[in-house]
Amino acid sequence: MKLEQAIKSTKFKNEVHKAGLNILYTAWWLKTIMSKELKEYGITHEQYNVLRILKGRYPDQVCVKEIACRMIEKSSNVPRIIDRLETKKLVKRNTSALDKRETVITLTPAGIHMLEITTNKINVLFEETIELDETNASALNNLLEKVREKE
Repeated sequence: MKLEQAIKSTKFKNEVHKAGLNILYTAWWLKTIMSKELKEYGITHEQYNVLRILKGRYPDQVCVKEIACRMIEKSSNVPRIIDRLETKKLVKRNTSALDKRETVITLTPAGIHMLEITTNKINVLFEETIELDETNASALNNLLEKVREKE
């Protein structure tokens, strides 16, 4: 769907302004369809992001600060997300052996299982939804990284 149809507007300051809005709308759209898929499993996209971060370091434990630094949405309340994942028995919280003030998190077997199932679903969703070949996907990645050059 064209951006103009989605937001019911054809007035943009210029193509750069339109591109910025298009990025925001597309991010919202992907987040929405991903959230619908994950809702079936009782987790949010933020919780899924935390599980993926933990899987990347598994079987090592990861401190809360590092998880927060690696989140896609930097404003996420990581301790609250971890509380909910712990309640669902998908992660385990411990005190760091090196620094007793630091909390470290690791995946549980249930968390690994949840991540396997949901990752398969998200992979299928992306394959069915994002219709880009490798060349166009690479070009898009390069353009998006160019947008964030001043990050």
